Parts: sequence; C-alpha cells; structure tokens
Amino acid sequence: MSENKQPVTRRQFLTYTLTGVGGFMAAGMLMPLVRFAIDPVLKPAPKHDMVQVVSVDKITNEPQKFDFQVHQVDAWYESEVTTSAWVYKEGNEIIALSPVCKHLGCTVDWNTDPANQNHFFCPCHYGLYTKDGTNVPNTPPMAPLDVYVQEVKDGYLYLGKAQPRKGA
Repeated sequence: MSENKQPVTRRQFLTYTLTGVGGFMAAGMLMPLVRFAIDPVLKPAPKHDMVQVVSVDKITNEPQKFDFQVHQVDAWYESEVTTSAWVYKEGNEIIALSPVCKHLGCTVDWNTDPANQNHFFCPCHYGLYTKDGTNVPNTPPMAPLDVYVQEVKDGYLYLGKAQPRKGA
C-alpha cells in the first residue's frame, strides 16, 4: 500500500454515497418523463386511409364543398375529425382541393368575393386563388392550395391526405 493515499473521511463517504443515490433516484424519475415525451416521435406515422366522400354523379363543373370524417390519431388520443374539400370536374378529371389557405391557415370559400368572381377567397387577409387552386400574384398566399390524394371506385370519390402540389 502506498503511503501517499489519504483515507476517505466519514464526511466524504456520506457525500459520495448521497450524491450517487440522489443521481440514481433522479434518473429513475426522469426516464419515464423522457420516454413519455419521445415515444410519439418514435412511433411510425399512421397510414391515412382513403375516405368515401361523394358519389361521382353529384360532382359538377362548379366547385362544391363536401365535408367528410377522418380518423385521426394524436399520440395516444384517437378521434373522428370533420374536414372539407372543394371538389369539381374539369373535363373528365376530378379536382379535390383543400380549403386551407396557405397564408395563415384560414378557410377559403368559392365565389364569395363580389370583386373577384369565380375565385377562391380567403377573408382573413384577402387572399385569392384561381379555380384550379393557383395563388393569384400580389395577394398574401405564397403557394397554391393543397390537392387531395384521390381515387374513384364503384362510382364514389375517395379522398386521402391533402398534399402540396408537385412543383409548388
């Protein structure tokens, strides 16, 4: 044994012991909180199923607003949420646009601004979109309206998740 070693005093022993036990207890309390906060991020994103919205024969050339229910999962909370889509036909093609303005998330309406007929209008900040959802230059929205993933099956229109347009 070396003669330079200092013996551990009673006070140092208690300090080391209490610090270790306190650290162990703190880690035991913090681990569930960290797991609680991180767990939703680690879970895979739920797949968004297609939802039946409307019969294809009810769709016209004029945009119509259709409401539908979507099953939503937020971490541990599951709910049915009502959402909307502006749907119309352009020739044989069906267009389904999100009603959410790309400026600040207000809801757009079709043909409600007397000064701008046949446009989607956002009353929050006077944003304008053309019939195909393209944002009008020199108005607040900086991007076109999102487009729903869609599918026609057995005479009905099914919508999925709204996605930004390609190239937007």
